[in-house]
Amino acid sequence: MKEKRTNPWTWIPTLYFAEGLPYVAVMTIAVIMYKKMGLSNTDIALYTSWLNLPWVIKPLWSPFVDLVKTKRAWVIAMQACVAAGFAGIAFFIPTPHYLQLTLAFFFLLAFSSATHDIAADGFYMLGLNTGEQSFFVGIRNTFYRFANIFGQGILVMFAGLMEEGVIIPSTKGNIPLAWSITFYLLTALFIAFTLYHKIILPHPAEDVKRQGLSSKKLLSDFLLTFLSFFQKKDLGLMFFFLLTYRLGESQLGKIASPFLLDSADKGGLNLSTATVGMVYGTIGVAALLVGGIIGGFLVSRDGFRKWIIPMALAINLPDLLYVYLSAVIPDNTWLVIGSVAIEQLGYGFGFTAYMLYLIYVADGEHKTAHYAIGTGFMALGMMLPGMAAGWIQDTIGYTNFFGWVCICTIPGIVASMMIRNKIDASFGKKQPK
Repeated sequence: MKEKRTNPWTWIPTLYFAEGLPYVAVMTIAVIMYKKMGLSNTDIALYTSWLNLPWVIKPLWSPFVDLVKTKRAWVIAMQACVAAGFAGIAFFIPTPHYLQLTLAFFFLLAFSSATHDIAADGFYMLGLNTGEQSFFVGIRNTFYRFANIFGQGILVMFAGLMEEGVIIPSTKGNIPLAWSITFYLLTALFIAFTLYHKIILPHPAEDVKRQGLSSKKLLSDFLLTFLSFFQKKDLGLMFFFLLTYRLGESQLGKIASPFLLDSADKGGLNLSTATVGMVYGTIGVAALLVGGIIGGFLVSRDGFRKWIIPMALAINLPDLLYVYLSAVIPDNTWLVIGSVAIEQLGYGFGFTAYMLYLIYVADGEHKTAHYAIGTGFMALGMMLPGMAAGWIQDTIGYTNFFGWVCICTIPGIVASMMIRNKIDASFGKKQPK
């Protein structure tokens, strides 16, 4: 098919906004919704952590996205599946067996989103030349973050206003209906994305079904690529870092929103849904974005090795603020906003180190596949600790739980110290022209 040249500005922002929104729906919006529906923190953390599984195992089916159909076809098909997932969640929220049924559709959503990630990132490389890829990398990341702000912030605020009957008076106090309408809104949005991208996405000449490659040969090549990942130098130290760097954050992330929403008699801050959307989803995500920008600038100036320890401290030490908030239960919303913003700023700054380390260990032959495998272990490091976070919090209370989170940050800081001297001093530093 003749390549259809389309201005990248017409599809990159929407493609990466559509990539980010299902992920934030699965990882964050689901937590808040289930909390408002009355689930315990134990159940919320366990069930929503399982939803990480498609991102853990997505390297196992990523080669088949290359073999079957085109990246363009996968993108459009997965956006349609995401729309179906949102519709199923919206439909079953007001039903008696909402938990089992909505979780089933959340799994469809998670699987579709993980597959969409593979296809969209591949399409990005095929649809742009090298210079355009470099130019638009910041644009794609920005719109991915905008999806986080829209999902965690605006949509959660919308659901909160629906709960309060501000938008539709008849929804006041009807939490299932409020959240059902919110997910129907997401359904409509993804139907629009699917139709828009079917029309507007270009047809790159290289985006074709691979010919002459059997499934058996593909599987054989993939197994060799997968095994070569486990032949890397300092393998034990690499896994120690990948699985512990966010050990504290993996648990904090599951309980932060429930803590903000819970009533004071349960040790929470008793904020409304709309306020949580503003505090955690809008201001918090904006601070996270700023932290990531600062981290990228400093590494490009001085190199990764110089900043890995400060980044490890930045992502972990602000967790102490949650110990303070849970112990004091302040009634000053601005104090809560400031604490969440500082924690998210540190997270954005510190997470830069994690992504750079993934790039560092993936370097060499099969770097794309090895990076995908590394992201699978990144998801595993979030999934397993997150599953137990709710039970731990329900058992020992918020203040002790946040203290436990702070203890869990120690291995990640130690791991950062251990790998520091093994990183080339020039890695990550912008080279002079």
